[in-house]
Amino acid sequence: MKIEIWSDIMCPFCYIGKRQLETALKEFPENEFEIEWKSFQLDPSITPQPGKDVYTYLAERKGMTVEQSKEMHKGVTERAKSVGLDYNFDKAVISNSFTAHRIIQLAKTKKLGDEIEEIFFKAYFTEGRDLNDGPTLIELAEKAGLERNEILNVLQSDDLFIKEVHSDINEAQQIGVQGVPFFVFDRKYAVSGAQPVEAFVQTIKEGLK
Repeated sequence: MKIEIWSDIMCPFCYIGKRQLETALKEFPENEFEIEWKSFQLDPSITPQPGKDVYTYLAERKGMTVEQSKEMHKGVTERAKSVGLDYNFDKAVISNSFTAHRIIQLAKTKKLGDEIEEIFFKAYFTEGRDLNDGPTLIELAEKAGLERNEILNVLQSDDLFIKEVHSDINEAQQIGVQGVPFFVFDRKYAVSGAQPVEAFVQTIKEGLK
């Protein structure tokens, strides 16, 4: 079974959804699954916000108070904790994810998509790393198994893997993806959002019939 996942590495529910899917897949030890991560940007226009925390940024963007924003993030943090993830929004660095998606596209050509997604998610949500910073991206991508010279080629290029990122985003629009995470199973079934493990299990069962 092939599972395609549209995701943004700065989307808190995408990391949670990854864990929910991984838990579901353990119910099918006899089956083989091919997972392909697809690029998506929740906010393509986002720019670095030096000195601004995510609580203030979201409050301004959504037209809410900072306290409301903090309460919302607290709920997400608790949900992440329920699946074994440690979110530290106090340390999160606001930046655009497009360059990181280009590195993800490189990783996909080496069959390291899952590895790079896990490392980038943890770097952003747990470690408070800047995923628009060149040296940081090099360090993290090397940890995922990519070669330094290949990473540098992408970072120093004006066109490498840009088409692939846009292609994934355009495809999401074509199939009606409204938000992420969005999971597609063998192009027959879909799960939208970080659904409970049971929802993934049932969808996989249907797809394997």
